[in-house]
Amino acid sequence: MRNDFDGTAYGPVIQAGEIGALTVNMPQPRTAVVPRQVPPASPGFVNRTAVLGDIDDWAGRGGNGARVAVLSGLPGMGKSATVRQWVQDRREQFPDGDFYVDFTELRREAGADVSTGVTSCLRALGVTDEYLPPTLGELCALFRSHTALRRVLVVLDDVTEPAQLRALIPGGPGSAVIATSRGRLGELVMSGAELMRLGPLEPAHGLRVLEDLCGAGRVAADPDAAARIVDLCDGLPVALRVAGARLAMHRGLTPSALAAELADEQGRLDALSLGGENAVAAVFTVAYEGLDAEASRLYRLLGVYPGHHWDAETAAALADLTPRQAQRLLDTLEEASLVEVAVPGDGEREPGAGPGHEPAGPYGFHGLVRLHARSQAEQHETVEQRAAAVKRVIDHFLTLTGYADLAVMGGRMRIGAYTRRLDGAAGPFSTKADALNWLVGHRAELLAAVRAAAALNLHRRTWELAEALTALYLNRRYLNDWAESGELGALAAAADGNPAAESRLRALVSRPLLDRGDDDRARAELETAIVRADESGDTLLRASAREFYGRYWDRHDLSRAVETYGEALEFYRLDGDSRGIAIGLYFLGCAQDSAGRHTTALDTLDEAWRRFLALTVKDERMAARARSAIGTTLHHLGRDDEAVTALEEAVHAFGSVGARHYEAPAREALAELCSGDQRLRHLVRALEIYEEGGGPRVAVLRERLSAEFPSPEFPSGEQS
Repeated sequence: MRNDFDGTAYGPVIQAGEIGALTVNMPQPRTAVVPRQVPPASPGFVNRTAVLGDIDDWAGRGGNGARVAVLSGLPGMGKSATVRQWVQDRREQFPDGDFYVDFTELRREAGADVSTGVTSCLRALGVTDEYLPPTLGELCALFRSHTALRRVLVVLDDVTEPAQLRALIPGGPGSAVIATSRGRLGELVMSGAELMRLGPLEPAHGLRVLEDLCGAGRVAADPDAAARIVDLCDGLPVALRVAGARLAMHRGLTPSALAAELADEQGRLDALSLGGENAVAAVFTVAYEGLDAEASRLYRLLGVYPGHHWDAETAAALADLTPRQAQRLLDTLEEASLVEVAVPGDGEREPGAGPGHEPAGPYGFHGLVRLHARSQAEQHETVEQRAAAVKRVIDHFLTLTGYADLAVMGGRMRIGAYTRRLDGAAGPFSTKADALNWLVGHRAELLAAVRAAAALNLHRRTWELAEALTALYLNRRYLNDWAESGELGALAAAADGNPAAESRLRALVSRPLLDRGDDDRARAELETAIVRADESGDTLLRASAREFYGRYWDRHDLSRAVETYGEALEFYRLDGDSRGIAIGLYFLGCAQDSAGRHTTALDTLDEAWRRFLALTVKDERMAARARSAIGTTLHHLGRDDEAVTALEEAVHAFGSVGARHYEAPAREALAELCSGDQRLRHLVRALEIYEEGGGPRVAVLRERLSAEFPSPEFPSGEQS
């Protein structure tokens, strides 16, 4: 009997010199995560009594499933603000949480990445990346399962296709989905959706917007002119805010003078036959022309910025300014209501998720303002000036991503020189977690930068940024982002005449393709990767490409997998890369065991395990994986006592390094080799781990525990 403890404990620990009787109860279900993602209502929201009442009526109706509503209206009409106000007033109706997905943020050139929206909701529910399934159908099913016993609200902004909405309908009765859209999405009526329309503000409410911004006294002093401004703005809240901000900024500007400016500009645009956008464009142009030269230049350049959100450092890079200068100009643009402090759309940007001191922001444009800023850039900045601004911001992101890559991945193999160009300077990230948080928080901007670099034929910048972003994608399952970034990077590397970079990116992109079930494309990428690696003559790259190829064959032909991993190992040995040799041995041993070559596999895995522990910097996580594989192989050889010992050592090691994703299946494997209290202990711990991460095996293990270990206290899996 031992009375000591070494390792990491998850939950209560009891040490006792002698135990007469021991009762183990199944863990209670983890405390439910209650996400609150819908952004707060606007402080200047003007009462939309009729529409808010319609939403109340809709929400109050009963039904067996989740209710669905679509609030449609022209851009700038205040759809998002209206929904946010309603949520703020009625949040208690959804005690289990609310989700927010902004499809403007997710939209791609060929539509919206629906799976990213579902994934962000699952993460908000506490599901960790290890348990996120690869396909949209599986993601939707998991979301319905996790919301089946909850009463939640899902808010979807700027939906353009019914499929985007259908993918995010929760599973529980009493739940609801409310979407905003420019179109009415009429076909959703067949699915029971309620369609609502949001029109312009009534004149009295439009005057309220002006009063809130420039003061009731100025409006009361010239009510006819103020009413004319509301009319010239077509009752659009976004235009009224800009007009009111102009009056507030320029105290000498009278409502009559502003109304005259707007009328003149709108008349000019009417003469150009620009159609129904004239009212908004006129307001924005008048506000833009009231800026000083520096602020108007930054406004124009932000119109060609490839992402949606930026901070002062990013704006400084774009306009070739210092961060202090950029911040001053952003303050001016915010005061003019031409930019606004943005709320990220995917709910994943974390507080403090930036390098050291995070500048004010992030900032963003209203969609209509962005179009206006871009049109001004096209009129007043040359093609060369616009391209130079985008290049500067791409280089800014490449530098920061290089620092993040170093912090997250350490000394991994890199083809690009982006980290060497940092000259060993201390980066802005003090820990791996800081760097990863920054990558997660800026992932949309970083992918936009890859796209922009590819569009400008900046081949080296494209593939280096794509390679650097692997630090994010290897740690977070943004499969669609990874696939797009990797494919753009591989094409750029080929255009750049760099076979090593092309090989590396094609091999890496096979990972998201395999995870998405696109095996044929993954194989084609891998076969090209091997050809390019051989062309490059880089021995380590030749080994790595074959290691990735072996993972494809793991799924399709175990004999080919063994052969391919053997080739990779030969190249790792030829290169003398100690960790590569250990990795090659591990994958080879696993493939040998799966192919039925258990005795050979045991020797291979034992060597891998010893090599991981003998590295200059021990890789205890991979050593634990090798030890777990050894336990499985021993079981296949019928040596179950030794298998139990190896698996217990692996479980202990996984706990020590916090690798719980690997600990849970190892404990399940142990449970199959044990009985009684030992079996119960391993199953309970595996269940706890799956509960913590939202794993899909929670229900399976609870049913097994209820069936195998019935008790009066825990008669069923649900009650336990």
